[in-house]
Amino acid sequence: MASNKNININLKIWRQKDAKSKGKIETYKLDNVSTDSSFLEMLDQLNEQLVNSRQEPVAFDHDCREGICGMCSLYINGRAHGPDTAITTCQLHMRTFKDGDTIFVEPWRSKAFPVIKDLIVDRSSFDRIQQAGGFVSVNTSGNTIDANATPVPKHDADRAFEAAACIGCGACVASCKNGSAMLFVGAKVSQYALLPQGKVEATQRVLAMVRQMDEEGFGNCTNTGACEVECPKGISLENIARMNREYLFASVK
Repeated sequence: MASNKNININLKIWRQKDAKSKGKIETYKLDNVSTDSSFLEMLDQLNEQLVNSRQEPVAFDHDCREGICGMCSLYINGRAHGPDTAITTCQLHMRTFKDGDTIFVEPWRSKAFPVIKDLIVDRSSFDRIQQAGGFVSVNTSGNTIDANATPVPKHDADRAFEAAACIGCGACVASCKNGSAMLFVGAKVSQYALLPQGKVEATQRVLAMVRQMDEEGFGNCTNTGACEVECPKGISLENIARMNREYLFASVK
């Protein structure tokens, strides 16, 4: 059984007091980091060191630490969620790095994701897009129809579930040279467009969500594909194509 290994690393972390303040990269040295620890546990260790030396700890987003919630959102060494694929930041482990490595840690960079403090950005723009149309209206009068009473083809159900796997972390936006949110919106539109329950409001939904996306200041898609590569859930570009078809149909209907 392999023994636990500790490494010493140098961290260059973006520090910013608030959205209006000018930020800068600060350098920290952190020793005896277990390679079994996650990246967020490493940041916990750094913050403990900073607090013990009466310095301001680094603010960063996190919640479930199981790759589900989408809260952790760090740009590590020039890549969203770090130098691995199909994982969130909390699933990145320090065994990925070597002793003596210098690691750059920054927040998501997008006009629509303003920095709140240090590594935390405001992703409420995603919430507003979802609120614009990412839902299905349901009759709760007492005459509701059981969901299983509506047959759904297996292929459509599978694709809907794949689209619904999006956790809204924003890696697609951070990775895109245009700061586009079309993979996120495409996934949210697709998960309803593929199911009969979502077809009733399909026209209104796609128009409202795309309109809100544009109002939030996200860029457009130029088919680079970086969003799909860096997405921790592997959301396919096919969802963008489906959203464009839905939007075109709704616009001429």
